[in-house]
Amino acid sequence: MTEKREPPLLQLKNVWRTYPAGEHPIHALQNLNLKIEAGEMVAIIGQSGSGKSTLMNILGCLDRPSQGGYRVAGRSVKKMTPDELAALRREHFGFIFQRYHLLADLDARANVEVPAVYAGKSAHDRKVRATALLTRLGLADRLDHRPNELSGGQQQRTSVARALMNGGQVILADEPTGALDTKSGAEMMKILKELNAEGHTIILVTHDPKVAMHARRIIEISDGEIIADKVNPDAGPAPEPKRLKPPEIKESWTAILDRLGDAFRMALIAMNAHKLRTALTMLGIIIGIASVVTILAVIGGAQKSVLAGVGSLGADTINVYPGQEAGDTRAASVQTLRPQDAEALERLPYVDSASPVITTSRTLRAGGASGVGSIQGVGTQHFRVQAITIDKGRGFSEDAVLRASQVVVIDPNTVKKLFPNVDPIGQTILLGSVPATVVGVTAPAEGLASAFGGDRLQVWAPYTTVMTRLARQGFVQQITVRIKDGISSPAAEKALVPVLTARHGKQDFFVVSSEAIRSQLNQITVVFSGLFGAIGGIALLVGGIGVMNIMLVSVSERTREIGVRTAVGARRSDILSQFLIEAVLVCLLGGALGVGLSMFAGFIFGLFVKSFSLVYSVWTMAAAFGVSTLIGIVFGFLPARNAAHLDPVDALARE
Repeated sequence: MTEKREPPLLQLKNVWRTYPAGEHPIHALQNLNLKIEAGEMVAIIGQSGSGKSTLMNILGCLDRPSQGGYRVAGRSVKKMTPDELAALRREHFGFIFQRYHLLADLDARANVEVPAVYAGKSAHDRKVRATALLTRLGLADRLDHRPNELSGGQQQRTSVARALMNGGQVILADEPTGALDTKSGAEMMKILKELNAEGHTIILVTHDPKVAMHARRIIEISDGEIIADKVNPDAGPAPEPKRLKPPEIKESWTAILDRLGDAFRMALIAMNAHKLRTALTMLGIIIGIASVVTILAVIGGAQKSVLAGVGSLGADTINVYPGQEAGDTRAASVQTLRPQDAEALERLPYVDSASPVITTSRTLRAGGASGVGSIQGVGTQHFRVQAITIDKGRGFSEDAVLRASQVVVIDPNTVKKLFPNVDPIGQTILLGSVPATVVGVTAPAEGLASAFGGDRLQVWAPYTTVMTRLARQGFVQQITVRIKDGISSPAAEKALVPVLTARHGKQDFFVVSSEAIRSQLNQITVVFSGLFGAIGGIALLVGGIGVMNIMLVSVSERTREIGVRTAVGARRSDILSQFLIEAVLVCLLGGALGVGLSMFAGFIFGLFVKSFSLVYSVWTMAAAFGVSTLIGIVFGFLPARNAAHLDPVDALARE
């Protein structure tokens, strides 16, 4: 029984590589056939432009044939997915580039570790193996040095260590001595021969016949065709080969997190390396987030002030007015609202308190001071209904209402105007021509009550006094009802209307509740939130476009880095995540600075304005971070996707 023969390690069959160039395309490789067995040391020699580098790129799965077939260990490369090709490069191929292609921001050891990061090896194992490889190659004292701190020979040996990091059964060396002096070149060839003696398959690409003579097999290529394939008898016997196993793609959460950690670290390095560009990129996000958060804080503060003001006008109150609706021209002729209606409503089980209101204005005088003031005739419950606090003295009693006593409660504005230097309690004030005694002073108004009151002089007297001595009428202009705690304002309103309708014989009145006012004010704040939020959104959109533009520039500048990472086994998802994480980090940092800027502005505002404060919401800040993250993802995706889909051979060729 004959033993089944293993397929060639690498096999090209009728391979063409054609590049479009107008009407006459360029054939870099033409109908090329080649077999390379495991353990061989092969030199591909030819002049510049002969196609040898193109051949190496195809052998290393950095490029694909235009026509023909390529098999690795019997498996067709044509049928492999991008991730499978990445696994092949990562697990079994190792590249030694003529120009080293080390990552400038990483030290020697970190450069060597890169393939192992994408292979999912632990940080400890990576560090130990990278240190061992570099020590073996004579770089034990250069582990923490970056490429610009290494000589050409040291950089080349670092690239050898990187090629061996994951095993490197197949080493592809492109002009390995081309950029080295004679001594360093001789050392490099010695290293490659030692690796071949250990069983690694070595493929050299060179134009130097002296370098080619180190190989056991020399393939000469010209104009994309093999013109000679001969064995070098002076190279000695071939070693025992290491067989190449088909690549297996294994994923674990630890490996994925490790790769994301590396992408995060590289994003930070890239941001640190281009501080000014990163700052300018973040500027649009900072302005946009700060604008939105500040606007929402202003609206939140206004809403809080307004709602507090509604409470100051009367917590859960219902106001009854004559007429069919607000603005009814016939309302003045409706004279059916009576103090007795307020008494009837106050007896209802869901009513806390009620007060009739009749309003007029007169010139107020005291001593030599005078001013026009608003006089409200109210019941004893009015101050509870409207949540007005008596700061000095007292309110008037039921007996004062029954007797139509000439007593009043005044506000601080009236005190300031008419009694600037005396205690007003017990003083006499003229309401037009009617004298009255001051029995109480209210506390300063807040919120909407303050806004509605302004600098007006306000006086409260028993409604009987105002009706008989000032207005001389038997009806009132308004009844204000306070609902008990826990009672729904709409339900109370719905129950109140039939009671008054029955008393009047028809509905010649309309009601307005504080709940309706709150609802209308909330709707107004929502509209303004949307309006100003849209303005801030435009700023965020501009910032997002700026992020996308800068990331596109970053991809263009770092094309070679992308090519190197792809060559050592990075998946498309690895490249995508690296640039996407960078975009998200820029936006997140911009969002954090934007929130900080907004809060600092609010702090400064609070130092100068005491009557109004900005209200910051945790949800608003969380939303700001969410929006900034979303901007990073949305506007960073296209540049990141472009980076992930770069052809490795094209990326490596760019500078």
